Amino acid sequence: MALGRGSAMVLLLCLLVMIHSEIVHAATYTVGGAGGWTFNTVGWPKGKRFRAGDTLVFNYSPGAHNVVVVNKPGYDGCKTPRGAKVYRSGKDQIKLARGQNYFICNFTGHCQSGMKIAIYAA
Repeated sequence: MALGRGSAMVLLLCLLVMIHSEIVHAATYTVGGAGGWTFNTVGWPKGKRFRAGDTLVFNYSPGAHNVVVVNKPGYDGCKTPRGAKVYRSGKDQIKLARGQNYFICNFTGHCQSGMKIAIYAA
């Protein structure tokens, strides 16, 4: 019986190490850098490697902008799909899902002026 408990302890320890390593690898990125979430941020993700679980921080003036999580057609057409999550705090923190992630500002003309980003998270 002691061998069974020892094996369970080793398995539990391995699981804890795996969970911890996932947490350690998560990164936080401020969208747009020091300038924050604003116009012409469409190119901001270039050269960066994102992983599922990384956090994007969107800093902006509430009332002047927002952040909307959209799908590819919403991103391409600068349209907010029904049921899309809209953030308005000015200090939004959003975790990346595995795969493609799309964000726009849906204030009139903002997305069309480059206030949108597409990020792939491995």
